[in-house]
Amino acid sequence: MGNKSVRVIAGAMVVAGWAGYAAAQSASEIKIVLPEQPANLEPCGTIITNVGQILSRNVVEPLTIIDPKSGQPTPGLATEWKQTDPNTWQLKLREGVKFQDGAAFDAEAVKFSIERMTGGKLTCSNIAKFGDAKLTVTPLDELTVEIKSDKPQPILPTLLSVVMIVSPNTPADKAVNDPVGTGPFKLSSFTPQTVVLEAFDGYWGEKPAIAKASYVWRPESSIRAAMVETGEADLTPSIAIQDATNPETDFAYLNSETTAIRIDAGFAPLDDVRIRKALNLAIDWDGLAQLFGEDVQRASQMVVTGINGHDDKLAPWTFDAEKARALIAEAKAAGVPVDTEIELIGRNGIYPNGTEAMEAMMAMWQDVGLNVKLTMLDVNDWLRYLQKPFPESRGPNLLQMMHDNNKGDAAFTIPIFYTSAGSYSTFSDAALDKEVADAMAATGEDRTAKFKAIFAKVHDDLAVDIPMFHMIGYTRVGSRLEWKPDITTNSEIPLANIALKD
Repeated sequence: MGNKSVRVIAGAMVVAGWAGYAAAQSASEIKIVLPEQPANLEPCGTIITNVGQILSRNVVEPLTIIDPKSGQPTPGLATEWKQTDPNTWQLKLREGVKFQDGAAFDAEAVKFSIERMTGGKLTCSNIAKFGDAKLTVTPLDELTVEIKSDKPQPILPTLLSVVMIVSPNTPADKAVNDPVGTGPFKLSSFTPQTVVLEAFDGYWGEKPAIAKASYVWRPESSIRAAMVETGEADLTPSIAIQDATNPETDFAYLNSETTAIRIDAGFAPLDDVRIRKALNLAIDWDGLAQLFGEDVQRASQMVVTGINGHDDKLAPWTFDAEKARALIAEAKAAGVPVDTEIELIGRNGIYPNGTEAMEAMMAMWQDVGLNVKLTMLDVNDWLRYLQKPFPESRGPNLLQMMHDNNKGDAAFTIPIFYTSAGSYSTFSDAALDKEVADAMAATGEDRTAKFKAIFAKVHDDLAVDIPMFHMIGYTRVGSRLEWKPDITTNSEIPLANIALKD
């Protein structure tokens, strides 16, 4: 039986499983099908795609919102801001806002949310975007808050776009699966099968057209596409290129995601720069790109064009298997244990054709003489390897990643990956730490130049990671909806931006 037949049968099974959905739903109810189940519904983890696409700007809202076209911060729950000295900012907060549990939104609530995020009592993926900055939050009056940092933060309003404000009734010392925010939707239910959001009648802003949204998850791209095609779902934010076959419903877009492999440089043989360079040289990049579409762009750095610090002149690694073998041989002659098994850790559902990409890369590394074995994990297990503290039992490993930066500045990327204290960093270099600190405090052209220099150093000299591609996303949108993806879609799908066709 051919693959096409399997996809047709699978799609038919989905239709049967969801029979009656289209007839039973209200005109203002929609269903969204995601590639994977959310790891949790903790607002401090909205930088993780499957959490952010449900919660961000739906249940919980940030202090600032980044304009996807300009990359500049715009008002969210904060309406104005000003810098009073290099380390201090003042923010004016929006009036007339209530949390979904009736609590007041005010300066004390902002203080609570930031301290909950930065206090270290719960695992908070979003704090990674701040690097090692220490913040002190002081309410000046009911709707004015002062934020001091231990070092200059010239783009603090941009950084605040990842601070999701939660009710002060939220536990401060543990992750939650019942988030309460100020957004236009409140959580109705979260089960192993679905998340349901319902419109919040007390929302401060304009009432959305959507009254109820249900989220389900299916790992197979073909099934997600079939669900939207048959009307069993209204939207899926991510399908594989081979399933994007209908120009009326399927939309390609350059998203803000960069795929990469993180090299755990703390273990031999990965602690040797020759091996790290060989890993980059061993990949047939043109061949691998066929998994992602002809518009996908090779990456030489972890941010896309348009982000402050991106260097258009930084050339990506090219395919040179012979040079890779020569570097491995040179390292072996110097006593590096090149035969040591290296675990390639992939994540199920991370992006379309992600497993196939890992299988192909493993084979290419094996071809040049490295002992690489693939382990695919679901998101909860994979997260243990992404962020510190890493599992103590790990050995030399390579981690499949997809990094999202749509915030306009490399400050959301460089400290996380390349400083000794970085949440995702496996590399420690005191000189590089100083370069990053200097860049983070800089402004204007000096800031841009310093970020570019860091990207060049970690790519050309240190080979800290394996940048893969700046990704092209493909979505399928049902006939009832008026909505198209943009650079933020991998981070959030604000339901208030979706219109219903007459």
